[in-house]
Amino acid sequence: MLAAVAWRLGSGPFLDGVGALDGRALLAAAAVFLLTTLCFAWRWKTVADGLGVRLSLADAVISYYRSLFLNLTLPGGVAGDVHRGVRHGREVRDLGPALRAVAWERTAGQIVQVVLTIAVLFLMPSPLRSSMPFVALGLAATTVVVVLVVRARRGAEHSRWERVRSTALSDIRRFALDKRAATLVVLASTVAVLGHVLTFVIAARAVGVTAPVVRLLPLAFLSIMGMALPNIGGWGPREGITAWAFSAAGLGAGLGAATAVAYGVMVLAASLPGGLVLLLERLPHTRSAS
Repeated sequence: MLAAVAWRLGSGPFLDGVGALDGRALLAAAAVFLLTTLCFAWRWKTVADGLGVRLSLADAVISYYRSLFLNLTLPGGVAGDVHRGVRHGREVRDLGPALRAVAWERTAGQIVQVVLTIAVLFLMPSPLRSSMPFVALGLAATTVVVVLVVRARRGAEHSRWERVRSTALSDIRRFALDKRAATLVVLASTVAVLGHVLTFVIAARAVGVTAPVVRLLPLAFLSIMGMALPNIGGWGPREGITAWAFSAAGLGAGLGAATAVAYGVMVLAASLPGGLVLLLERLPHTRSAS
């Protein structure tokens, strides 16, 4: 997708996205990134505590910075989460619940993001507004199909599928009954998504987009949803979707690609403390202290 964007638009948007950034934009992105990371860590801690693999907030913040840095520098966008779950599981000597805690907190974040995106695209002018009823029907139909498949796959009591299903349902019931934990997870996820949107708006302003914020919000949510697709260090779908969305909104595909590039650089720079954590963990005296 990056090759397609470069072929259609040339290298100009990529150079403009990098060259437009200054110290103020990078500091603002780092501040917002800190807030979103705190929300992510809070969400993870809430889920982990609920599953019995307790985690301190300080350790969660440090681990999440490291995880985000790995997600933004390695293909796939999930390597850091796997590393975070495995490492926590080894520390508490209970790998299964630790991995499930990471999976559930990421899933909860994605669900909140999808709900917010659909709401924004329903309420605000966007290239997809006319298609949103069909999108909503598609999601509803998908949910019904998933529920029917899960029920149909009920097999022997001790089968592997039955164990997975029972464990998942048990985890869901546990959080559904704990209203405080569920509220904290939704609140943290909402603030984190809004932090991503704010970073996108900062990137757009840095590259010279003068459109009102109300007009930019749907485009920001679309771009952020694109980052959930398979990518290489966060790059790829984000640039293609943002270029298309800006073009469809009448703002120009070049400005969209430049905004996406600026956003990617800002987020990568803000995640560098996670790289510092990895570096410090490799030092001999740090390993001995651990």
